[in-house]
Amino acid sequence: MKDMPTSSAPSASRRLLSLLSLLQVRREWPGQLLAERLDVSPRTVRRDVDRLRELGYPVRAIKGPDGGYRLDAGSHLPPLLFDDDQAVALAIALRTATLAGAGIEEPALRALATLRQVMPARLRGRLDVLDPVVMANSPDATEAPVDTEVLLAIGAAIQSHEELRFDYHSPASAPDDAAPPRRTQPHHLVAHAKRWYLIAWDAARADWRVYRVDRMTLRTPNGPRFTPRALHELPGADPAAFLAARFKGSDHADTWPCTATVILDAPADAIAPFARDAVVEPLGPRRCRLRIGSWSWPGLAADLARFGADLEVLDPPELRAAFADLARRAAKAAGPAGP
Repeated sequence: MKDMPTSSAPSASRRLLSLLSLLQVRREWPGQLLAERLDVSPRTVRRDVDRLRELGYPVRAIKGPDGGYRLDAGSHLPPLLFDDDQAVALAIALRTATLAGAGIEEPALRALATLRQVMPARLRGRLDVLDPVVMANSPDATEAPVDTEVLLAIGAAIQSHEELRFDYHSPASAPDDAAPPRRTQPHHLVAHAKRWYLIAWDAARADWRVYRVDRMTLRTPNGPRFTPRALHELPGADPAAFLAARFKGSDHADTWPCTATVILDAPADAIAPFARDAVVEPLGPRRCRLRIGSWSWPGLAADLARFGADLEVLDPPELRAAFADLARRAAKAAGPAGP
C-alpha cells in the first residue's frame, strides 16, 4: 500500500490517515518506528491511536521493551482506506459481482455506488471504461490472470471507439516477432469460464473475432477511431450468448450445431449427473431418452459412447453414420497390434 504524502508539519487528519495506512501494511509496528515514519513524537502517536479507536478501529497496544501497536479485526466494520490501485481493483470486482448471478447483485450494486460516490474524478473515469463488461456463466475471471491495466486499456478503447493494435500469443502458433500487430475494432469485454475475452470486429475479414485477453500484448498508440457497429449486428444480439455459441462451434445461436435424440438402456438418475446441458427424460426404471448436442457428429457419437450403455438412435441419420465410422475405427484399434 502506498503511504500518503506528508509534509514537515502534516495536519492532524492527514497524519491520522497516514497512521491508518501504515497499520494496514504490516501486522505489528513498534511505537518508536511509527513515530519516525510519521515524523512526530511517540506521545503524538499515542494520541492518534486513541483517535482511531474512537472512530471504531480496533488498535491494540503491544506490551514489551519497545512497545507497539497492531490493527486487529473488530466486531464491526470501521471505515477503510484504499490507495488508487486498490480502489480500482475493488470497483472492478464489484462491477463483476453485479453480473455474477450469485445472489449478491443488489448488495454489490449498492457497494459499487457508494464507492463511486467517494472516488475522485480521475478514478471514476478509469472505472467508467469497464461499462462494456458482460458475464457468461462465470462469477469471476481468475483462471488466466489479466493485468488490470490491460482490462482498463481495452475498456477505454471500447468507450472511445479506437482500434486496438496488439500481438496475439496463441499456443497453436510459434511467436513471430516480425509479424505485424493485429488490428481490430473492440466492442465487448466478456468474462466467461474464469477467463476474459474480447469480442471485436475484424474489418479486413469482415467478421466478428474472439480473443483471449491473457494472450494479448497491447501496442501503443491505438489505431484510428471507428464507427461502432450496432448490437443487433452481432449474431444473437447478445455478447455473452455469442461467445457461448462460439465455444459450441456455432456461428449464431447459443446451441450445438449437431443435436440428436437417443434412448439409453440406463436409468435417468444415473445419466443426468454426467449429461451437462442435455435433456434427460426417464422412460422407466432402466431406460431414458436423451436430447444431447455436440460440436460435430463424430464428437457426439464419442460423447454418447462414454455412458457405457446400449442405445438406440431416434434421429438424425447423421448420428448413425457417425456411429458406423466410430465402430470401424474402434474395430481397427482393437485388432492385433502391429509389428
